[in-house]
Amino acid sequence: MGEVLLQPLALMYLAAFATILSGVAAAGAVRRYPLLLHAGSFALLAVAGAAGVAGGGWAMLDDLTVTDTIAFGLPWLRWHLRLDPLSGFFSVLLGTLVLAVALYGPRYTREFGRGESAQPLPPLGIFTAVFVLGMQMLLLADDAFMFLVFWEMMSVGGYLLVAYQHQHPANRHAAFLYLLLAHIGSLVILISFGVLAAFGGGFAFDQMRAAELSPLWATLAFTFALVGFGTKAGIVPLHAWLPEAHPVAPSHVSALMSGAMIKMGIYGIVRVTYDLIGQIQWQWGVVVLLVGTASALLGVLYALMQHDLKRLLAYHSIENIGIVLMGLGLSMIFLGTGHKTLGVLGLVAALYHTINHALFKALLFLGAGAVLHRTHERDLEHMGGLIHRMPVTAAFFLIGCVAISALPPLNGFVSEWLTFQTALQAPRLENGVLRAVIPITAATLALTGALAAACFVKAFGVAFLGQPRSRHVARAREVGPGMLAGMGLLSALCLVLGVIPTSVIEAMAPITQMLVGKALPSASVRGWLWLTPVAPEVASYSAPFVVLGVALAFLLGYLLLKRRAGPIRRGAAWDCGFGPLTTRMQYTSTAYSQPIRRVFAPTWKLDERIEEVREPGVPGRLRALHYQFHAVDWSWLMGYLPIGRAVLTAARVVGRIQTGSIHTYLVYSFVTLLLFLWIIT
Repeated sequence: MGEVLLQPLALMYLAAFATILSGVAAAGAVRRYPLLLHAGSFALLAVAGAAGVAGGGWAMLDDLTVTDTIAFGLPWLRWHLRLDPLSGFFSVLLGTLVLAVALYGPRYTREFGRGESAQPLPPLGIFTAVFVLGMQMLLLADDAFMFLVFWEMMSVGGYLLVAYQHQHPANRHAAFLYLLLAHIGSLVILISFGVLAAFGGGFAFDQMRAAELSPLWATLAFTFALVGFGTKAGIVPLHAWLPEAHPVAPSHVSALMSGAMIKMGIYGIVRVTYDLIGQIQWQWGVVVLLVGTASALLGVLYALMQHDLKRLLAYHSIENIGIVLMGLGLSMIFLGTGHKTLGVLGLVAALYHTINHALFKALLFLGAGAVLHRTHERDLEHMGGLIHRMPVTAAFFLIGCVAISALPPLNGFVSEWLTFQTALQAPRLENGVLRAVIPITAATLALTGALAAACFVKAFGVAFLGQPRSRHVARAREVGPGMLAGMGLLSALCLVLGVIPTSVIEAMAPITQMLVGKALPSASVRGWLWLTPVAPEVASYSAPFVVLGVALAFLLGYLLLKRRAGPIRRGAAWDCGFGPLTTRMQYTSTAYSQPIRRVFAPTWKLDERIEEVREPGVPGRLRALHYQFHAVDWSWLMGYLPIGRAVLTAARVVGRIQTGSIHTYLVYSFVTLLLFLWIIT
């Protein structure tokens, strides 16, 4: 029986071993067979992803908890490993994205070895293996020592990937900022683990679970965990690194960072709060709910102002992490007030949106990478007409846009609908303040969804519709089959998780059973066709019927148009008497978001400039107008810049002790010795 139970963990070991071999193959490409070993590195990553999906899915579906110890680490502290439904769920998430990236990567990354700014490919493969291995192993960690070792491995791997094209100053700046905040977050996580270890008597998670904490110490442990893991997740105002790092990293790495790495922050919050502490207080939920609401709204507003496609997607990661935290906050509020079933519903909504965001955000980053691969453009203002040149990529990107906009029948709608259903149960609470606050956050979530839809109408319309605005875009062509396969896999999963949500929620039951001691009994009471999260008479949703209705509507519309329309007559587009249509007549990204910018102007520090170029020798006649616009994040101006100035000022003050005189240094040493002697005696 023990051997059978170890099989899921053996698959996870296989995944980690394949990842290590992937890095070894990439390192071997330095000398011989570079293209073969480079492709082999991604093939081994595909094996690692498939093994992670199999092992994690096995543990989750069969409700298994498997433990093991390895004689690594300190002599008195072995590594403790544990695979349970929660870590299995996140292993499925990680493995799926690794598999998609393994299909996408060989053709995409080959471009980095060409051209004037060519970079060697082996370091990219090695850094990717280190990055993925850190995430794989931290999900298996069952003690604080092992967890933090692999947490740091993940962070350092991410830093090396962001700084991969280090010849660009923006990459070096983003990598430094990312690593700085990553280490600050790690220190705060260490304090949280320290509180739990002090009361539990050891660093093993089993000892922490057995710790008896007072409400004050439990709150301190939760607060440090929220700040530390929230820094990695990118919650507002700890998000400053995210919009800097995601755009400059290679696009397949951006997909892993946004889809998987920031989800490790969510995993840490859930693991520490629900599993290690366990004594959930409703006040924690209020904090998480408010932080999540602010992150969701500000994230989408920041995204609307961007015209860099990858930066736009990065800000939407902040928005969706906020939606996940809203679900977790609602769950904590209901659990803390004794409404266990509703607490489970909020937790399911949060976890469902976690995997949904991983899928559609990775899909969108891979789509942006395909556009960048063929056009060498990230600026939406220089794109246009790509649907005619890259039709398959456009179709996959459109699926991602619909999913992230929370429109049925794709997966983003289901998880946001579950979050709404949780918020709508606020009247069951006895606290009048909570009954007033929760509907406001739900309304904010609705506003966030509308703004997200507007943002992706802008992104898809400006990039793929209309006419090309640059020569590179006009000459673009479709990407290769491997890159399309990676995007196709994620597109199919977005549809599957949107069409059969009841089956997915049933598969997640062991997670909530382990963490809360309860599943959603009413979710599938009317069969797999209907999702009834609270009760059949309260609310229900049938994704298969929505798909059928959409298909019938399109079919009926097509038949009616075909029957009534005569022969198609093609002619020149109406030019309103101004001559042929040009790209200057098209909406730009900046112009599209201008009305929203006016409404929410206080959200940003806006820098708008109009430069007039006048005709020489002709007074009053304009030759051209140049418009420049830049929106600055207030959290950067109000929080990070003052701290940076204070650190530099302190460094200059401390630097004055460096006089260069040996006599001065001897005086310092003598005074220090006297001070220590005084302290000891």
